[in-house]
Amino acid sequence: MRKLFLFIFIFSVYTSAQTAADELVNVKEIIPDIVLDLRYNTINNFTSQKLYSTDEALFALGATKKLKLVQDSLRKITSYNGTTYPNGLGIKIYDAYRPRAIQYLMFEIFPDPVYVADPSSGSVHNRGGAIDLSIVNLSTGKELLMPTEFDWFGEEASHTYNNLPAEAIANRSLLLNMMTNVGGFSKYDSEWWHYTYPGSSSYPLLDFQMK
Repeated sequence: MRKLFLFIFIFSVYTSAQTAADELVNVKEIIPDIVLDLRYNTINNFTSQKLYSTDEALFALGATKKLKLVQDSLRKITSYNGTTYPNGLGIKIYDAYRPRAIQYLMFEIFPDPVYVADPSSGSVHNRGGAIDLSIVNLSTGKELLMPTEFDWFGEEASHTYNNLPAEAIANRSLLLNMMTNVGGFSKYDSEWWHYTYPGSSSYPLLDFQMK
């Protein structure tokens, strides 16, 4: 009986110490060398407004662990498509968790659900399970050439658009392969930069402001 009690006690302590996959974490604390370019903390975004008051990217823990696998794999790439990268490649984050109140503001400015999710049902960004990102040269911090700028609302941003420089198509494909095959994320057809962690569409909608 004493052994059974001890087992139950240890098991309960262990399980209570586990962190839920949907708990938001600071990505930098798990992936220190990831590059942040949080556009909604600047006026360099489609709203031309500063929407955030933080430099932190928050993301679901389970998704962040998968993102670390992508970063670790990219870091090992020192040569790609005819170009050498002495320190490898890495991820640059544009946006991750987004408060639902910001989603309402975005949709009011640009009410097209193809590019801005309807806040009445919520975006996966509001659940901490979607991320907008690109690839950078870790030696210089410079982003690789991609099909468009971030938040380009047009067909040129889609995964199927190919009237582009070969370099941009190759870089888009690299990001796609890394995020889907290494990280297990799902792509969003209309935006080359947007990826979703499987199962996160059922995470709770959140609306706390980041500070």
